Amino acid sequence: MYFTVTIVESFIQKKLWLECNDSNFAYYNFNTMYTQNYPSRLLAEAVEQFSSLPGIGERSALRMALFLLRQKKEDALNFGTAINNLVENIIFCKVCHNLSDSETCSVCSSKKRDGSIICVVENVKDVMLVESTHQFNGLYHVLGGIISPIQGIGPNDLEINSLIERVSSGEVREVIFALSATMEGDTTNYYLHKKIKDHVKKVSVIARGVSFGDELEYTDEITLGRSIINRTPFENSVSE
Repeated sequence: MYFTVTIVESFIQKKLWLECNDSNFAYYNFNTMYTQNYPSRLLAEAVEQFSSLPGIGERSALRMALFLLRQKKEDALNFGTAINNLVENIIFCKVCHNLSDSETCSVCSSKKRDGSIICVVENVKDVMLVESTHQFNGLYHVLGGIISPIQGIGPNDLEINSLIERVSSGEVREVIFALSATMEGDTTNYYLHKKIKDHVKKVSVIARGVSFGDELEYTDEITLGRSIINRTPFENSVSE
């Protein structure tokens, strides 16, 4: 018995049918025409799951699955255990919404961090990017996205209320906006500034070493670090 995966490309829709004994079909998105027969249903299922990852096509997924089969059983099981623990045990920090192994992340719970400065970022990946610069010793606030009417993302879909609560405590003297230099990022900056300007002494934005239109994740560490050091008052960035 062989399990067939067929990918059909068209200009309008790209579909993938997973056929098993002419009875079950599943629908996915792919970019190329490709057909592969699998001698095992379990292998076909593994390829299907790997190919659901961003940037992974069926060929790459097959290589990954076969690679795991060539490893020691213990190593392959450890891989599966790590994925299971990631899904089952990782949580979001109750303070800043960063990923954490406990209720409060290592950054928020550290006594070495400056709790009077909060750097506002779009997602968890941006926290890691800023940390890699070694130029910031404050705390973070992860919004979980940016305002984008086109994508149907509004202020209520983001972690904005918790940010307002944090700055309203009176313990925060500066908030730094470190969002992508895009129209959506600037819109979010403007909205946040209106909401928090009366609760904090200083609101700043990273310098435009990050050029307009750039996503933060594609900015190198040196440029990002300098942008944080040379941050400017948000009011100045609006007037410019």
